[in-house]
Amino acid sequence: METKKNPKSLQANDLDEIDKEGISQKKKGPLSFLSGALTSLLFAWISLFVSKKVVVYFSLHSLNYTSPVAQSISSAMKTLAIGVCFLATFTFAFIGLGLAIVFVRSLFSANVFEDD
Repeated sequence: METKKNPKSLQANDLDEIDKEGISQKKKGPLSFLSGALTSLLFAWISLFVSKKVVVYFSLHSLNYTSPVAQSISSAMKTLAIGVCFLATFTFAFIGLGLAIVFVRSLFSANVFEDD
């Protein structure tokens, strides 16, 4: 008779994690964190380039409306577009920084699992 391993009896140092459905998944390794950090930092750099271009575009192409309501809406849309561009830049940068820190941390904690 075959016995199944109870997910509650697993040790903390097991290399597999059990998700909600009971499917075994491998833990992420340092290479995964490094590739995620580099990808996120690349997106941050691209977003910064796009943000600079958006600022220059809106600086050079100012629209003047006679209606105060139209001028207010135009100003709000410019502010929103510039804000979203810089929000993407800093979001990708902070995610990349966090993944780089996790990468360095995983290099030191990987030695603990190899000794066991």
